[in-house]
Amino acid sequence: MATYYLEPSRTFSEFLLIPNLTTKDCTPNNVDLKTPITKFKKGEEPAISLNIPFSSAVMQSVSDHNMATALARCGGISFIFGSQSIEDQASMVRKVKEYKAGFVVSRSNLKPDQTLQDVLNLKEENSHSTVAITEDGTSSGKLLGIVTSRDYRLSRDSLDKPISQFMTPFSSLIYGTSGITLPEANDLIWEKKLNCLPIVDEHQHLQHLVFRKDYDADKENPHGLLDTNKSYIVGAGINTKDYKERVPALVEAGVDILVIDSSDGYSEWQYETVQYVKENFDVKIGAGNVVDREGFLYLVKSGADFVKVGIGGGSICITREQKGIGRGQASALMEVAEAREQYYKETGIYVPICSDGGIVHDYHITLALAMGADFVMMGRYFARFDESPTKKLKVGNNFVKEFWGEGSNRARNWQRYDTGGKQGLIFEEGVDSYVPYAGTLKENLDKTIHKMKSTMCNCGSTSIEELQQNARITLVSATSLVEGGAHDVIMKENGLSAE
Repeated sequence: MATYYLEPSRTFSEFLLIPNLTTKDCTPNNVDLKTPITKFKKGEEPAISLNIPFSSAVMQSVSDHNMATALARCGGISFIFGSQSIEDQASMVRKVKEYKAGFVVSRSNLKPDQTLQDVLNLKEENSHSTVAITEDGTSSGKLLGIVTSRDYRLSRDSLDKPISQFMTPFSSLIYGTSGITLPEANDLIWEKKLNCLPIVDEHQHLQHLVFRKDYDADKENPHGLLDTNKSYIVGAGINTKDYKERVPALVEAGVDILVIDSSDGYSEWQYETVQYVKENFDVKIGAGNVVDREGFLYLVKSGADFVKVGIGGGSICITREQKGIGRGQASALMEVAEAREQYYKETGIYVPICSDGGIVHDYHITLALAMGADFVMMGRYFARFDESPTKKLKVGNNFVKEFWGEGSNRARNWQRYDTGGKQGLIFEEGVDSYVPYAGTLKENLDKTIHKMKSTMCNCGSTSIEELQQNARITLVSATSLVEGGAHDVIMKENGLSAE
């Protein structure tokens, strides 16, 4: 006989936080948002923690290497989308790992006998304005010179002009040698008024480039998420079809953590995928998505390092509409959090949970944390920013960015949805849409984080753990939702017509 859950399936919008005593210590500057992303035993530290509880979704329109670098610089993590070739995904992982706390491996390299046209083509391909000229055109070849936009003029120089005739030669370059520290490199940059400092070994082979702009960015983001080698931490999404080919390539590229990307993670395929990774590689892996106690415990038993919660709550997801599968995000999260706490009491092993979907307003993030999430995963939120992979477009009088679901036909994510037939995607579980353009990631993220910290202070909490222990959460009625916004006034932006 079927099992019935007669309690309504709740969303974040149906809850509010009730204030606790705000002590004098509860100020935004004192709030610590550090949070675990991998399981750990009681009394021990997790292998990986986030400095802010944010991860960007495993989506083509959200998480590429640019988003991963930008978010890691702020203290969060991206899971680079897996609905692409293994080679391309591994390449994106490498690009993130090459940002070694200011020391960048050059991927814009040419040979001296190539031409100005080759420089322009490379600039168009990767948007880099600095090109290293090496003897063999590789990132570790003998450095012969550097080309920047100051070395040529399109109005004067022929496109077939050899690079050797306009590059700044090595003899004229200021450079650092292997073993130089980042502070020493930055001092040299500032002293000599450089935009870029090449680092070479004793044989003049190129090792790294250090840029002035990266120094500025690192100073503005002191909470960057770094590994023991001072490289940014990065995740990647995988599926349950080609994981035996994909995972080795991602591990070789340096990925720190994996996650299985699926709208329904309560499956034997996920169990087998997690076990394969655990038995063969020293890399962390999350699994999901689930919406109840049984699904959570099943994935924990498989060895998952964290579990994602949520089915059908994403802004571009239509799984509930198409398949009738899912659960309100708040209800799902509360049940899984309760199961996690019980598991922790019984085993002494804490398994972080990620709330994926259902975030409409910034305060929903704080609610999700209060309800037991250790971090949230968002797509729409990050898709709006300059750092997402899509182009900014003008539609009418507004600027937007494209945003489509991995379950949409546009994503062509056959690996995720293949059921063994040859038809491809028979029906869609995601839509193709626009989101309002919002500017840079950092300016928006800083505002969101300040809101969260302010709310946590109202709840008498200066850490996520305190919030989870002390939060008081209340259901709200439909009429109180109206009361909570501006009401019974005429908004000035709507204007008035004088008679």
